[in-house]
Amino acid sequence: LPQTRRGKPRLSKYYRAYTDDEKHKVEGEIHRLVTGRDSKFTNFVEFRQHKLIYRRYAGLFFTLCVDTSDNELSLFESIHLFVEVLDQFFGNVCELDLVFNFYKVYMILDEFFLAGEVQETSKQTILRRVQELDRLE
Repeated sequence: LPQTRRGKPRLSKYYRAYTDDEKHKVEGEIHRLVTGRDSKFTNFVEFRQHKLIYRRYAGLFFTLCVDTSDNELSLFESIHLFVEVLDQFFGNVCELDLVFNFYKVYMILDEFFLAGEVQETSKQTILRRVQELDRLE
């Protein structure tokens, strides 16, 4: 879930069924929780029966909501890998790339995560697959 500092989601993917109202409520709660934290605290925070893992890049907060038993550090690094893949695919990615090419971002996300679990951790493999799919368009 990349969100701006003002709480505007730029992308969201849910692996459980929620109504639109529930999604907006959850996104608002996540925004308040993440943006309100001091930078000296860790990037892991308890949220309901889950954990939030987030990283800030420029004006965007990239947040994952995961089970409490998941490995925090591996998912923390997964956020960074996702941003690196976006950066290489778009060539110095910016917020506008996420807005105007959201379908490509979802394509990258689907190559990276499968049913909410990390599927691939090789940047080269993900980029190769995504570039092949992009050529087919």
